[in-house]
Amino acid sequence: MMADIVVREMRPEDKAVWRDMRAALYGEDPSLLGEVEGYFAGDPMIARAFIAEDGGPIGFVELSLRNYAEGCDSSPVPYVEGLYVAESARRRNVGRLLMTAAENWARANGFAEMASDTQIENEVSLGAHHAYGFTEVERIACLRKALD
Repeated sequence: MMADIVVREMRPEDKAVWRDMRAALYGEDPSLLGEVEGYFAGDPMIARAFIAEDGGPIGFVELSLRNYAEGCDSSPVPYVEGLYVAESARRRNVGRLLMTAAENWARANGFAEMASDTQIENEVSLGAHHAYGFTEVERIACLRKALD
């Protein structure tokens, strides 16, 4: 039931559960997990983060401010860097509630658009983005070459 779900801004006491959810989304990369500490220390890497709770943490969304985002006309642009919903809470509109909190924050701070990305093959994420009102603007292939 959506009425029991609370979405609010991250607080310092959320550090441990936020780290755990980030690890579930990104893996145990220490640099990614260190960004949680930076958020509360004023590091601008993550501009705003929200947590969803239903008797316990069930998801989060993180926004950065990017100078450029594909398909956007403004700068800076609030960018969805991470959106996670615990498997047990999926299909309950938790992602939509988190995205709404992010959009409300962006509007309240004078932004006219938001951006995000996902892997081309991630049909679930693409479908969710479309359901949240995002429009696909570009597809790219990212390439790498090791230099000896």
